[in-house]
Amino acid sequence: MSVSDAASAPTDGLAGWALDLMDRLGGVGAGLAIALENFFPPLPSEVILPLAGFAASLGSFTLFGALFWTTLGSVVGALGLYSLGRWVGEQRIRLFIGRIPLVEERDLDRSTDWFQRHGRKAVFFGRMVPVFRSLISVPAGVTAMPIWQFLAFTTAGSLIWNSLFVIAGYQLGENWQVVEPYAQVLQYVVIAGVTAVVIYGLQRRIRSRLARRAS
Repeated sequence: MSVSDAASAPTDGLAGWALDLMDRLGGVGAGLAIALENFFPPLPSEVILPLAGFAASLGSFTLFGALFWTTLGSVVGALGLYSLGRWVGEQRIRLFIGRIPLVEERDLDRSTDWFQRHGRKAVFFGRMVPVFRSLISVPAGVTAMPIWQFLAFTTAGSLIWNSLFVIAGYQLGENWQVVEPYAQVLQYVVIAGVTAVVIYGLQRRIRSRLARRAS
């Protein structure tokens, strides 16, 4: 049975596009969609992955194939952003930072030092955090994280994240959409947390500068 013939199969939007890709290319299409998700955040992995599991449940490809191709797609996409980070490099970042208000070069030094100490954990767990899934590859490239470490921890983190959603879609079958609202809540929590941290950091930076001027 073709997945596009299923009653609950989406026919339009990004989900419809991803489904058509899987129908045409099988597991390779699922991997390609996930690879593109790294570069185009509007392509949500939280929709593509359960949809891949749903397609596997209908026999379009195997569950193992869904896990293999989506994880390969995650690694290929992450490698592209890692390469971009290596190309940009720390020196270009420093030139850019000098033009950003309230951001100082020592902030980059702290971030670089932190990533050099905790980069492997950041890449591994970052692949399981919405919003940061793709972005974490860039600082790994900027700080010249060894490529073998990047690939190993990216593969491990991506496999865990992908397995959760692909297997959920496989088990839920035509009810695969049930996964999406929970994933969206997680994404909103992450965005709210990051926003709160950024606002707090900006407030501290502004107060510090005002205090220095007053003295």
